[in-house]
Amino acid sequence: MSRTLVIGDIHGGLKAVKQVLKRANSTSKDTLVFLGDYVDGWSQSPETLDFLIDLSHQQNCIFIKGNHDELLLDWLENRHENINEEMWFKHGGKATVDAYLKVSDSVKQQHIQFLKTLQNYHLDEQNRLFVHAGFTNMNGVKLEFFPKLLYWDRTLWEVALALDEAMDKNSEFYPKRLKIYSEIYIGHSPISKTAKVEPLFKHSIWNLDTGAAFKGALTIMDIDSKEFWQSEVLSDLYSNELGRN
Repeated sequence: MSRTLVIGDIHGGLKAVKQVLKRANSTSKDTLVFLGDYVDGWSQSPETLDFLIDLSHQQNCIFIKGNHDELLLDWLENRHENINEEMWFKHGGKATVDAYLKVSDSVKQQHIQFLKTLQNYHLDEQNRLFVHAGFTNMNGVKLEFFPKLLYWDRTLWEVALALDEAMDKNSEFYPKRLKIYSEIYIGHSPISKTAKVEPLFKHSIWNLDTGAAFKGALTIMDIDSKEFWQSEVLSDLYSNELGRN
């Protein structure tokens, strides 16, 4: 039996990726949708990319682009003018740069090519959207004027959080962005930075960023059954590291 499993933000936590795939009993028959932010935070960003590249040769994988992935690509290609390095380092980039001191140029080139293949979003046959952050265009992701917002926007999730649970979806005041897709799967906006929490559903949106960059866990979910599995908290898996603050 094949499943579609969606995975939240990893942030260099390779130990957590391996753990959730094992806990979900994932096999080569499963389709894996990764929501982005594979790097920045814990010490294994290069190893995480190596693992994902190898995994894509074994089964169907869909890789969505995260904002941290673009930052790394800019750095690897020496486009430093596109990076506020002080801010990037503060939000996990320092661990990534330090890790790449041990990486060969040939591997760096492989990672560059991988990062260039990341998708801004994925839309499946059941009108389910997978995107790292969100979108602002009222007619959906295909008409987003500023593609970077697909991996930087937080307003979509903020609207879902602020919206009254009792509001009728047929109301003229119901946000149009939340009517377009049958479901939306996002990361980017951590539900918690200090504790292990479950993925959160608000209106049509599932948020799978359960704080793996901080003191939370990595989450993997079966999008049909909504069963999910989580790693141990990353601050325990990498107990000798600080991670992101």
